[in-house]
Amino acid sequence: MKNFWMLLIPVVVLMSFTTMKHPYHVGSVEINYNSKSKTFEVTGRFFLDDLENGLGKKYGGSFHFNDEKYKARLNEALQKYCSEYFKLKTDNKFLKVNYIGYEEDEESVNVFLESEPVANPKKVETAVSFLYNLFDDQINIVHIIVNGDRKSEKLTYPNRYLYKQF
Repeated sequence: MKNFWMLLIPVVVLMSFTTMKHPYHVGSVEINYNSKSKTFEVTGRFFLDDLENGLGKKYGGSFHFNDEKYKARLNEALQKYCSEYFKLKTDNKFLKVNYIGYEEDEESVNVFLESEPVANPKKVETAVSFLYNLFDDQINIVHIIVNGDRKSEKLTYPNRYLYKQF
């Protein structure tokens, strides 16, 4: 009987961790300048359930990644969401940023964006407020990379603006 309890306790502990929500609300955004295409390639990575809930709060209804029947609705919502919660400016000019698509796995979603072409950016400004509509403790870690020079900063709600010189 003692062996039974010794086996059962770790199983119960592991199961409780898999059903718990993650305690931190954090995402990352990488803004990488591609010198060949002269565009910024942007990748946002967020917890899957947070992004589903953020889209649901913003647009109403349910959103479910990993379910093919929601793909068109997700793409439409993500396109609108990204245009509102992500802005990019270089050398005092706002750039048009296009939504490319998303990829998901069991726990996270990568959202892909690409800017219009711009030559040799020296000053990069961005406004990043992904999931600020859902959490007042949201953290977005932002990496800006221009010609191999990487500058990173942590943005915590309500701070959304980042300015870097290259």
